Parts: sequence; C-alpha cells; structure tokens
Amino acid sequence: MGLADFTDKGCRVGGQILGAFRLLLLMAIFLACSSVADAADAPLVAKGYKMAGDATKVRIVMDFDREPDIKWFLLRGPNRLVIDLANTRLAIDAKDLKPRGLVKGVRLGEIGDGVSRLILTGKGPFAVDKLDVLKNDDGTGYRIAIDMSAASEREFDIALANQALTTGSTVSTDKGGRVGTGPVSNPGHRFTVVLDPGHGGIDGGAEGLNGTIEKNVTLAFATELRDKLAAIGKYDVFMTRDTDEYLRLDDRVRIARQHEADLLISIHADTISVKGIRGATVYTVSDKASDPEAQALADRENLSDQFAGMVIKDDNKEVTDILIDLIRRETHTFSMSFAHTLVGQLSTSVGLINNPQRSAGFKVLKAPDVPSVLVELGYLSNAKDEAQLLNAEWRGKAAQSITNAVALFASARAGTGTGTGTGG
Repeated sequence: MGLADFTDKGCRVGGQILGAFRLLLLMAIFLACSSVADAADAPLVAKGYKMAGDATKVRIVMDFDREPDIKWFLLRGPNRLVIDLANTRLAIDAKDLKPRGLVKGVRLGEIGDGVSRLILTGKGPFAVDKLDVLKNDDGTGYRIAIDMSAASEREFDIALANQALTTGSTVSTDKGGRVGTGPVSNPGHRFTVVLDPGHGGIDGGAEGLNGTIEKNVTLAFATELRDKLAAIGKYDVFMTRDTDEYLRLDDRVRIARQHEADLLISIHADTISVKGIRGATVYTVSDKASDPEAQALADRENLSDQFAGMVIKDDNKEVTDILIDLIRRETHTFSMSFAHTLVGQLSTSVGLINNPQRSAGFKVLKAPDVPSVLVELGYLSNAKDEAQLLNAEWRGKAAQSITNAVALFASARAGTGTGTGTGG
C-alpha cells in the first residue's frame, strides 16, 4: 500500500468519526431541548395551603414548585374570591382546606384545560387587601399570599365596579389605606348603630342569684334599645344576634365593620364576687386595664370563644398583633367621647357604680374603625340589680338614656352639636 492510499483511507475514517460525533452532538442538543420543553409544558404543582386569622382578617398562603400564572376576580351571591391557576396540578391535602374566620367556605379543583380553581367564600362582604405572588427566600419555589379583611357591601360593590373596568392581575393594589384609618366616611351614609347582645346559644353568660341567665337579659334589652333607636327614624340599627345563637367575639366585630357602623354597643350583665357592688358601668378598650375588676371582667368575657369546644389558638401571632395595632387613636377618642356622654345620661336615670367609666382589653371592642363601648347594665350577683334587670320600667329608662346618648353623639359627629333625644 502506498503512502497515498494510506492517507486517503485515513481521511475517510476520520470523516466518518467526525460525522458520527456531529450526529451525537445534534441528538444531545435535541434531547436537551426536548427536556426543557417538557419541563416547561409539565404542570406546576400546588403543594401546600395554609390559612390563619379570624372573622375580621385572614391570610391565605398557597405553595408552588414554580412561579404560578394566576387570574383572580370577585363574585357576589355569595361574596366570593375566585383564583384560576393555569397549568397546575393539585397536591394538597383536603384536610388543609378547612375554612376559618372570615372565610366560611373553601373549594379547590380542576375546571378543565389544565386550569385549577380556588374559590374562597366569605362571611359576607370582604376586601382583598393584597394578593401577591412571591418567590420563597430559600429558592425552592413560589407562593401566593392573600390578605382579606371584613368590609361593607358598599366597599365590595366598589371593588366589583373597578373589576368591571380592569382585569384581575397577579398582584393587587395595596388597600392598606382603607383599613384602620378611623371611622368610615361615606357620603349619604346614615348614622349606623350595631347593638351586640352579649353571649348566646351554648354560652349563657352569667347566672343570677334567682336563676336569671345573662344571654336572655342582654337580648331582651338590646331588642328594646333597637326599637327606641329605630323609632327616631334617623339611624340604621342592626343587631349582631336577634335570636339565641352562639357568636364568636371576632364575628361580632366583623358584623359591625361590614355594616360600616359608626358605633358598636355591646350589652352585658355580669356577676362579681365582691358583695354589695351594684350599678351600671361603661367600658372602653385599652391595652392596660383601669383596675383589677375591669381586667377580671375582660378576661371572663374574652373566654367566650372557648364555648362549644372552640378553644381559639392564636396560631398566627402576626395577624393578632396587627389587629391590636390597628386600634387607631381617632377611633379610640370617639369611643371615649361616647362613653363619657353615656355615663352622663345613665347617671340621671339608673344607678352607677363608683368610677363608672372604665377600660380593659375587651376583644369585642377592638374594631379598628368602629367606636365601641361595652355597657355592663348591672350585676346579676346582686339581688337588687337582678330585680331591676327584669323590671320593664327600669329597662325602659335605661334604654332611653342610652338612646339619648346616641342622639347626642350622632349629632356631634354630624357637626350640629345638638341632641335629638327625649328624656326618659
């Protein structure tokens, strides 16, 4: 074999090797591209769901392995938040979807074409304060964080109107300015009072010396007070309950906020271990109780949520702290003003205890934008007070005094400075 033949054969072999290498390289590139395409086409996985909060404010967090593509919108009848998740496979334990607080219903499922849908049904109207898609700090995936808070029908209608003009987006506008900025200002809004008869249902409250049950006293008195206020014709008056039903404390606050209440009056008739103490008391909220008796009363009333086997655990301390921090100075000032007016009116018609205007950390008074007071009509542990609470004439005088105080407060808020009530 000559040198020329050897060289020619070597070139042919080298060319074959080079061709094979090129083919392998093209195949590797094709497989890599296919893998990337398959990964992109593969559904992302919803792998975790958590909810925390109460009937006034909740946070929902949903975890994903990759960044989700979402669309959301509001519906009414009932009030719902709907979130559509494109190309999403669900890997969430159904037990984790248990509703709580402001959310009374949770539904999650596939609706076709690879789209999964989350539906959150509220206890009445609500606001979507934030809806954010966030990357996890450890880089392992993404999450959706949803903040919802109790709102009025008017506010929900405004959100629906805005929705009609725009499209729900991945990240919503921060509505933080709407919440906790003092009492609501709404043109055309009539002065609104929400009456809260304490206890109810399985939670009977205190029991008098002669067997009188607090939940019955508070409901009867609140009903009479509602009728007197409604008869004036200038106010919208609502009750947190008008039957013998159990309500959590945060549900009472939610009802006041959803009615855009200008005033919440919680009605109670407790017992006390100190003999001889009797008379009415007016309480406002504060972080530090005005006296040991006020602290003890607040502790007893705040335990109401433990009835019906519902021991409330603050598993999201951040939400709890936010609710406490949202007690605005302006709202507190209005609460104190009404309490002072109410004490003055009650002093002319019914007996008051010494130092009748007191304060403590009552949960039911913690609405951030609703001036609120708790009226202790008397003590069922005192025979004379118990008899008065069952006396129609006494109840009429007490209800009229509160009606007069509401009239003075409402007119002052309207800027007229004159009362409209009549003497009892």
